[in-house]
Amino acid sequence: MARIISSLRLVKRFACETGASLVEYTLLVALIAAIAIGAMTYLGNSSKATLCKSGDAVAGAATPTTCP
Repeated sequence: MARIISSLRLVKRFACETGASLVEYTLLVALIAAIAIGAMTYLGNSSKATLCKSGDAVAGAATPTTCP
C-alpha cells in the first residue's frame, strides 16, 4: 500500500509539469521576429547597393545616380 501511495505522489508531482507556457512561446516568437527583421534589413541594403551598381553599369554611367 505504501508503494502505491509513493507512486501516486510521484505521478502527481510530474503531472504539475505542463508544456511550454504562453510566455515561452511569446519569447520564441519575439526572437524569431527580431532575427527575421535583421536579416531582411541586411539583405535589403545589400540588394539595394547591388541593383544600384547594375543600374549605373547599364546606363553607361552617363547619368550617375545618387545611390549610396
